[in-house]
Amino acid sequence: MPLLDPENWQSHNLAGGEYAVTEPATGDPLGTVTLASAEDVAAAAGAARAAQAEWARAPHFVRAAVLRKAGDLFTEHADELRDWIVRESGSIPGKADFELHVAAQECYEAAALASRPAGQVLPSEAARLSYTRRIPVGVVGVISPFNAPLILSIRSVAPALALGNGVVLKPDPRTAVCGGLALAAVFAEAGLPEGLLQVLPGGPEAGQALVADPQVPVISFTGSTAAGRAVGEAAGRHLKRVHLELGGNSALIVLEDADIDAVISTAAWGSFFHQGQICMTTGRHLVHASLYEEYIERLAAKADSLAVGDPHREHVHLGPIIDDAQLAKIHGLVESSTARGAKLAAGGTHDRLFYRPTVLAGVDDSTPAYAEEVFGPVAPVRSFSTADEAAALASDGPYGLSLGIVTRDTARGLDLAERVPTGIVHINDQTVNDEAVAPFGGIAASGTGARFGGEANLEAFTDLRWTTVRGDVAGYPF
Repeated sequence: MPLLDPENWQSHNLAGGEYAVTEPATGDPLGTVTLASAEDVAAAAGAARAAQAEWARAPHFVRAAVLRKAGDLFTEHADELRDWIVRESGSIPGKADFELHVAAQECYEAAALASRPAGQVLPSEAARLSYTRRIPVGVVGVISPFNAPLILSIRSVAPALALGNGVVLKPDPRTAVCGGLALAAVFAEAGLPEGLLQVLPGGPEAGQALVADPQVPVISFTGSTAAGRAVGEAAGRHLKRVHLELGGNSALIVLEDADIDAVISTAAWGSFFHQGQICMTTGRHLVHASLYEEYIERLAAKADSLAVGDPHREHVHLGPIIDDAQLAKIHGLVESSTARGAKLAAGGTHDRLFYRPTVLAGVDDSTPAYAEEVFGPVAPVRSFSTADEAAALASDGPYGLSLGIVTRDTARGLDLAERVPTGIVHINDQTVNDEAVAPFGGIAASGTGARFGGEANLEAFTDLRWTTVRGDVAGYPF
């Protein structure tokens, strides 16, 4: 029996109007969902809050069992869910499989959180027991984007639930199914008590209502830096804790001793994986001057060799851009870059939403596609002469998400990494990596630090309470 039933997607009595779920590759409809209004958000938060108290009191092994079952279900229903990820988000099947793998691992790792030590016994000057204990925050609001919809929803939903919270999830309406309704179906089948997970596809109005709702003390937001600033400002006015995972313009530094035969595949993957629509995408290729010309030539050849098309019906390396607005942004940055003197070594063209992987040479600080986050399959390449120059170039700009360094001398690579402010570093790898056990997050305009993954989830989704216990009532001078 299918896990997802489009006939049920409009049965939630939401008031935000209908939204057509479409396939970017063809424009064909895949179904219709009902969007949430601000009033729907308030009702959902109230329902999650009402269900949360009993869930928080449930034994840890009960919560863990639900999370383990959810992980199993992502594997059991992989064929159906893969199809939705491919068709709704424009992912190639391999990327969809990676999302499903990470989703299962996030659930298994979250299950282990339920039985982690919950606090510490503290020394005290008084004759009393003094200890700390982690307690659920209550209800967590999760706002997730379109680009890796399943991963970027589950990585907050799973640990928040495992630690005893309720969740209100607002997925991007463009990926409402694989980023939202799929999670609702999986957790319902896994035995999660009713009301704990509220999935509300919606637009900006629903997101603003979620951030402002007094019943939701913690917000987990993944999206653009501009939107993240607005969320952070709004949450601050309500004295809410907010976890922001935002944009990036990550650099790949290729030192002069790099294996050029090996690095081109790594470099192409970093910039062109999922059409470059990944926050960690390699947005700047910094290549030693001795390798620069060959690097441009070979990366351009690799780009020209990649197939772009419908990932549901063809074997391709890149699928479609998510929608016309995002394609217009990408192409506008490429055109403005060539107008300012950048050389188009490959790509720069598109057929409908299918954008060719693009390589730009001769870029500098004034090149828009180099200086800004493109969020598309564009690889600007710039040369450097010394490690000091490479470190300065990689450090320049507002972002600090991920960094890749390619060198045969790993100690030198680690030393160089220490000079670049960033949340993530990969030596001899490109910038796009993710694991459920690793803390994930950027600094500066890329977000508020490592808030997802591993033990970072404990900080993200619990409060630390200090408790003391005395055998007799304490006495005081008055």
